[in-house]
Amino acid sequence: MPPACSSLYEVLGIPVGATCQEIKVAYRRLARSCHPDTAAAIDRKGASADEFMRIHAAYSTLSDPEKRAVYDSSLFVRRSRPLTTVASGGGGGGEGYRGRNWETDQCW
Repeated sequence: MPPACSSLYEVLGIPVGATCQEIKVAYRRLARSCHPDTAAAIDRKGASADEFMRIHAAYSTLSDPEKRAVYDSSLFVRRSRPLTTVASGGGGGGEGYRGRNWETDQCW
């Protein structure tokens, strides 16, 4: 598992469209190798309780359909939101953001 994962899917090492069964299999595989009690017996260096907690948190979110839907929507918003709203085209002259109009600019 990479040290700094950007998504819960990367923590479990599964694709975004993984099924519930794939999520469960990935969790069990990682739990067997990363659980603090079993990792000491296998002599796996670098395994820690924090790593197992990250894996468990990812599984608990992705295995629950409601939590997964909320997480997926927040993940989609983070990836699709543009940093600026300026239209391409170069020069000035009103080619930028046009989200405001006369009605919204007035203080009635």
